[in-house]
Amino acid sequence: MIDVLIAEDMHLVRGAMVALLSLEEDIQVVEDVGHGDEVVEACLRHRPDVALVDIGLPGTDGISAAADLSRRLPGCRTVILTGLATPVALRRALDAGARGFVVKDSPAGQLAECVRRVAAGEQVVDPDLAVAALNARENPLTGREMDVLKVAAEGAPVDEIADRLYLSGGTVRNYLSRILSKIGARTRVEAIRIAKQDGWLWPDDLSEIGLVRHRPRT
Repeated sequence: MIDVLIAEDMHLVRGAMVALLSLEEDIQVVEDVGHGDEVVEACLRHRPDVALVDIGLPGTDGISAAADLSRRLPGCRTVILTGLATPVALRRALDAGARGFVVKDSPAGQLAECVRRVAAGEQVVDPDLAVAALNARENPLTGREMDVLKVAAEGAPVDEIADRLYLSGGTVRNYLSRILSKIGARTRVEAIRIAKQDGWLWPDDLSEIGLVRHRPRT
């Protein structure tokens, strides 16, 4: 029997997953939680074989929970659940020690099969998404340019960016000009959009991950 913990903050989604997986003869859901801060402690209590963890949990996000589980309970294999799969989310999930990456609207049978394969020691990732992650464009911006872009993404004008980063207004304008040139954007708004699409600007709140859409390369 494969013991599973489900961490999902949307009650209807969590209830549906519990009900669907409970129909499988070889899978039992030992616990379900709705907050990121509950994940690790619940896993330490129940020691499940597999933890299905939503990427955008409130409190501790799914990526952080996966990394913590990998350190504290390596026998529990984590599968990250997301409403929208993106290459950058996949890379961060795998870096955190996740063994699977599943889109929430996958068929029930596919989710159950993922649980079985991960429990057996396999890594389960959609092959098209894996290729997209490998082919994703590298971030051409320097650390300081990213600092400027992050503050700009909050809607801050040049003077505020300068004050917060202890720069002159002219230096900020020079940074913004270089950012546009490197990214291939015409405006600051477009540069921010591209940086989010390519995963260079990662949301502080991972519940926003559904807003970060993969931009296929042509």
